[in-house]
Amino acid sequence: MMIHPKTRDLARRLLEYEAMAAESSESAECVTLRVYEKLRQSLVPFAGIAAFESLASRALALATPESPSLGSAQITADGSIRSLGEYKPQIDNDKNRTGDDQADERGVILIARLLGLLLIFLGEALTLSLLRVHWPSDVFDDHSSGIRRKV
Repeated sequence: MMIHPKTRDLARRLLEYEAMAAESSESAECVTLRVYEKLRQSLVPFAGIAAFESLASRALALATPESPSLGSAQITADGSIRSLGEYKPQIDNDKNRTGDDQADERGVILIARLLGLLLIFLGEALTLSLLRVHWPSDVFDDHSSGIRRKV
């Protein structure tokens, strides 16, 4: 199952926003962890730890074939992600990219998979409402009309 381009674009926007909001230049893994943690903080009070852990585990399972270096990451019982930054470069479709580019793309893939599941199970309105808790509306401006088509 392919990630819808609008969902991938939304994930990229969230990651770019967090990267720009960082006080110093953080690694792509740190930015991905910040976005992931904000998603977790928004969803756990709404759906519970077990539901988020299940969604995050499924998102990781869907993302790993696209980016095998995510195989070292683990979702803990409280829904946190562990070992995201600990990977060994592997030979895959990203072999022409630098390490930073691979880390950026891994983050986009993981966050896009999680967003895709949220859109499937919660719907667009509720998902965007949960995202707006941590991100300003201008991050979603180009998405409001496009995401409705088919995410």
